[in-house]
This record gives sequence, structure tokens and C-alpha cells, in this order.
Amino acid sequence: MAAPQNVREFSSGLMDCFSDCSSCICGFFCLTCLACKVAGRLGENSCCVGCCLAPASWLAMRTKTRTMYGINGSICNDYCALWCCAPCVICQLDREMNHVGL
Repeated sequence: MAAPQNVREFSSGLMDCFSDCSSCICGFFCLTCLACKVAGRLGENSCCVGCCLAPASWLAMRTKTRTMYGINGSICNDYCALWCCAPCVICQLDREMNHVGL
């Protein structure tokens, strides 16, 4: 069964960090810890993807999340978001994982 394509937006905006203060605080003080947590929730090797291969792996995590959950966007948009504010992207992915129940 194919994943749904481009049927919705992310459940929270890129700059909505304060809608989940715990994720925001974790992202601010230990971004790699939060990235490892998100990678694990996505079924990836949390240490390698979260820390060692960042930010390329963070791009892959965002793209995987969009594909799995039918979220609008493109790899180019994912790259631009990471380039502008990587901590915001990781926090948004954490909020999205909460939203989908992972």
C-alpha cells in the first residue's frame, strides 16, 4: 500500500516551538539528544542518524516523515527549512511524532 501523498500540512508550524515547551527546551539545550529521540521514533538508528550524520540525516528524517504521513512539501523546502533553523525543524518533527502517536 502506497503512502498518502500531499494530503495535509504539518500539525504545527516550523516556528511553533512554544506549543510544546518540553521539546523546545530539549532542542535548545541539547539538539542532538532531541534528534536522537526523533530518529528512534522513526525507526532509525538513533545514535547514527541523530548525531553522527547530522544535518544530512535530519533532512532525510524530515523527508521520511512527510512521505510517511502525507504531508505537503518537497526536499527543496526541507533543505531550506533546515538551513534557516535546524533546531526548529527537529522540534517540529518531535511535535509531529507526538501528533501521530509515535
